[in-house]
Amino acid sequence: MHLLFAELEPSVTVTEQNLADRVRYILRSNIFDDAKLERLRREAVPSSNENATAEDAVPQVAEQLAHVDTTVNTPVVADSNDDGTLVQELEIEQMRSTLEEAIMETCSTPLENRTRLPRVALSKRNRAVVRALNPMLGTYLEASRDLCDTDSILFGAALAVCRIIGAKVSTTGLATGQSSAIPV
Repeated sequence: MHLLFAELEPSVTVTEQNLADRVRYILRSNIFDDAKLERLRREAVPSSNENATAEDAVPQVAEQLAHVDTTVNTPVVADSNDDGTLVQELEIEQMRSTLEEAIMETCSTPLENRTRLPRVALSKRNRAVVRALNPMLGTYLEASRDLCDTDSILFGAALAVCRIIGAKVSTTGLATGQSSAIPV
């Protein structure tokens, strides 16, 4: 969305986070009715099926991202600026592909068999990765039908962050007898 905005409005400087915040504000404040929002979505994201619904959004994104070439193995590098924005478009596409894979994997894995995620340090680089992934989550969260879907999407995003930054992810899940954070 940020790249599209930059192409359409090159004279306006806006960060990805600021743009995502503005979109959230517009959606929450009900400035536009549902019909107008749907028309704007269709204009912004051209689709082969004009009658696409929110439930169709995840498969469409999966279909679009299936064509992304992920053979480029460039490390994620934060810009020298203090804002921590990611600099290379290929890195963002690779991150998008990792996010897509992690969400699809998480959605197909039962809750009790999910991997345990490590704690991650709040470094500039890690915050930059999270900041880059946040706007990508909108499509998935809009298509979420219930709390379980939302949980799977957010867990998939956390898993993607761990994979992108190279954090070691445990291969043992809660079903192996490890204690849960929730007391019984």
